[in-house]
Amino acid sequence: MRYFYIAGRAWNKREASNVDVTMVDERRPEDEPNPEITVRRLRATDRAGWERLWQQYLRFYRADVPASTTDSTFARLCGGDNGLIGLLAVDAAGHALGLAHLILHPSTWAEEPYCYLEDLFVDRAGRGAGVAGRLFEVLYETAREHGATRVYWHTQQYNGAARSLYDTVGHLTSFVVYEHDL
Repeated sequence: MRYFYIAGRAWNKREASNVDVTMVDERRPEDEPNPEITVRRLRATDRAGWERLWQQYLRFYRADVPASTTDSTFARLCGGDNGLIGLLAVDAAGHALGLAHLILHPSTWAEEPYCYLEDLFVDRAGRGAGVAGRLFEVLYETAREHGATRVYWHTQQYNGAARSLYDTVGHLTSFVVYEHDL
């Protein structure tokens, strides 16, 4: 669905047709990367800010992850030597605004690795400020630096806000995901 950005609000086409405006910007500001946001590799000193975002992300998906898994996930994301890479978006004051977790892995369909974006989350305070755009900019750059030829990710079908962003930074495929717990 296309949205029109009018007077600080996103409108769908039907809503926008009822608004009297002289100029409409079809881009949403949150789609544009914000140069004032720094996205960098996750550091051991980022634990408090990262964990605040991680817990919000888990609550959104109604997921319950043991503390030991959170501890090992953070350590592996900071290590970066096992195919896991953690990225953190911070504002000028160093406050954590968003996270991205990448998994680099070999592919049977290419000689180069692929990059799976397992987790992406932006704090409510950072939404609409270009944080997600900056995260995508840097995660694509990071994947290229590691020789990856593709970045892919999954999202919940009902996550309309994320999907409207994803429609601008990637393309929807026809694949359906199945899983089986062991």
